Amino acid sequence: MSPLTDCKVAFLVAPEGIEQVELTEPWKAVENAGGTPVLVSTDSGTVQAFNHLDKADTFPVDKTTADADPADYAALVLPGGVANPDFLRTDPGAVRFTKTFFDTGKPVAAICHAPWTLIEADVVRGRRVTSWPSLQTDLRNAGAEWVDQEVVVDTSDGSTLVTSRKPDDLPRFCETLLEVLAQEKVSH
Repeated sequence: MSPLTDCKVAFLVAPEGIEQVELTEPWKAVENAGGTPVLVSTDSGTVQAFNHLDKADTFPVDKTTADADPADYAALVLPGGVANPDFLRTDPGAVRFTKTFFDTGKPVAAICHAPWTLIEADVVRGRRVTSWPSLQTDLRNAGAEWVDQEVVVDTSDGSTLVTSRKPDDLPRFCETLLEVLAQEKVSH
């Protein structure tokens, strides 16, 4: 039996502006470990990913934030891209969906610009995090301790938060995400 059998993981994204590799690499990691990734967005249909500023592939949405219940998922992954989290942080449903994972003690993994959504959900205060360097002032102003590291795991406040800085960090980010999910599955 795979380590993540029966483990559904929500991937929350905006309708466009997702950094493709920050969606596809963690997605493949969850699938390869036996888990079930689920694409959640604010709108139904498809989402448009990007390779930096160039349009890349589109992906079908499985659930909208209005229809998805955080209780159905073992964890939440927030891919980056500049426009993606910038849109999500202005959407009350996306912010509420994100905050619920923290309120219920479920793991959240965020990479690159994705912590903007975490700031809006008011879940970084007192936590040690990393991100794309341009977010460090925003994160510090929101009460986080920002560090420049490949991956940071913070377990304060009764939930696990995994953060990474950029696409180059994806191998370690994915590995850490799977470790956290496997540990979470063992403890429940």
